Amino acid sequence: MKKIGLLLISVILATSCQKKETVIEHKIVNDAHSFSKPNEAVVKHLDLDIKVDFDSQTISGKASWTIDNTSKGNKIVFDENALNISKVTLGDDEKETKFELGKQVEFHGKPLKISIEPTTTKVNIYYNTTKEGVALQWLKPEQTADKKYPFVFSQGESVWSRTWIPCQDSPGIRFTYNAKVTVPKDLMALMSAENPQKKNDTGIYAFKQEKAIPSYLMAIAVGDVEFKPIDKRTGVYAEHSVIDKAKWEFAELGKMVNAAEKLFGPYQWGRYDVIVLPPSFPFGGMENPNLTFLTPTVLAGDRSLTSLLAHELGHSWSGNLVTNATWDDIWLNEGFTTYVEHRIGEEVFGVNEAKMQDVLSRKVLENTLTEMGKDSPDTKLKVNSTGKNPDDALSDIAYEKGYAFLQTIEAAVGREKFDKFLTNYYKDHAFQSITTEDFVDYYNKNLIKGDKALADKIKLEDWIYKSGIPSNIIVPVSEDFNSIDKIQKTWRKTGVKGLSQKIKSTNEKVHFIDYLPKDLTVEEMTSIDKEFNFTNGGNFVVRRQWFIIAIQHQYKFAYPAIEKYLTTYSRTYSLTPLYKEMIKTPEGKIWAKQIYAKAKSGYHATTIEALNGILK
Repeated sequence: MKKIGLLLISVILATSCQKKETVIEHKIVNDAHSFSKPNEAVVKHLDLDIKVDFDSQTISGKASWTIDNTSKGNKIVFDENALNISKVTLGDDEKETKFELGKQVEFHGKPLKISIEPTTTKVNIYYNTTKEGVALQWLKPEQTADKKYPFVFSQGESVWSRTWIPCQDSPGIRFTYNAKVTVPKDLMALMSAENPQKKNDTGIYAFKQEKAIPSYLMAIAVGDVEFKPIDKRTGVYAEHSVIDKAKWEFAELGKMVNAAEKLFGPYQWGRYDVIVLPPSFPFGGMENPNLTFLTPTVLAGDRSLTSLLAHELGHSWSGNLVTNATWDDIWLNEGFTTYVEHRIGEEVFGVNEAKMQDVLSRKVLENTLTEMGKDSPDTKLKVNSTGKNPDDALSDIAYEKGYAFLQTIEAAVGREKFDKFLTNYYKDHAFQSITTEDFVDYYNKNLIKGDKALADKIKLEDWIYKSGIPSNIIVPVSEDFNSIDKIQKTWRKTGVKGLSQKIKSTNEKVHFIDYLPKDLTVEEMTSIDKEFNFTNGGNFVVRRQWFIIAIQHQYKFAYPAIEKYLTTYSRTYSLTPLYKEMIKTPEGKIWAKQIYAKAKSGYHATTIEALNGILK
């Protein structure tokens, strides 16, 4: 998941082609955010048969779980939140059994305790969703791009899959699945699996995911969408009015997959497709296997924001292939993926682009540390999210400090050696969920190998288990940005005319905006806006940064555009900085609440939760 995009049973270590593979057995770890007890009875495969009903805005049907009752006990525990469970049966002969729901826990729902027999291998749960389910967002036709048909999509990360499927909702529990999904005949269903490329006449779609995934990667989207290929194994889904623009924007998707394979080993999921969702999607992207979910805000018209794709693609290795076992280990997903994202970007877009991205990444990290406080325990890579909504434990620390740590290792051992280490890391832990401690053990055995001087140079303990940033952090330098810094020192004397011919790329514009003088006047902002057309002509990211400056300096010409920006999209990571700036003044707070009241009905539940915390 890009910016608000997650138990290890066995790890196969391939030694040499002459040696037999070694299998190391690990106990499933405890996950504080799941009621399930997988060491007693754990799911292995799901057969899902559901109907999507837009009139009632519900999904109903049967989740048939193949289980491994390792303890030979008489109970299995699932997670559920805001579901209606009508009955539960056992086996293919569907013998009805008892079930009970435990005590409600905030953010986590209730434990679903089902009576089983020592020999039980299948549990069938009949259920339907409710409007309280956070994972599903139901959109009216007017909330879509084409405005003709309704749309629904899911967002399972972190603990929300249990609001649309009864499951053992932990990133450490993996399973395969088949699904039968019935939808209105005018619409197409898609999932995090092998997908259709055309609508059929029945409205019934079949899916298969043969790779074991954790529950948060269960995903569904249903709408009036079309498919267009990019190459033999990549393509894009979108609504009719968006599809051609999306295909053009993502033309380099195949090159990205090839670049990632060259760096870190084979792509193991078959196809890699993307779907552009309606504006209410709350994230930049979500790395659902086989089908990345994307915000339409990435459609800049100049391919300037497609680095987001590199991040979601990177999750095909770090996150989907090798997954954090608990949400306390989220940096294993996001830090590694941010590293992979930058490496793919360098391979596809060049070294200069990569250096600019590095500088911007480091600024995000610095800003996050300032906001949190460098001594805050939340600035550790290994976090403690027990008792919290795990979404609240996810910050830019996991992404940017994680990335900076891996850069530090690369600098210490050399890129060639580190690439080999990462390739083996992904291979040896493929389709497994691991803890931070599993990574540390693998790192010590396969990279450090007893070299105390190397270990002291990297300072792993400081990076992972201590607050703040270690002193050995790499300080990136961009000559392109240095040139812009020189312009910043002179433009007040020379004027801004012609600067748009020198400051062209998205990264360059963002850097220019971020370092404008603190005492900027409205007159100067007017001149800059006339030269660059930031208010109405910039892409989504450029406008966000410009609007922050506009709010700070009460540049009222931009206010209508700011309001439109805040009422059109639900991308949480981009909306929260604007609302935070607005509430710093009494007038701004009134304005923010007025806009929020208008926009709330189109926001995703996770966006609403974040903004409620800001506007309280």
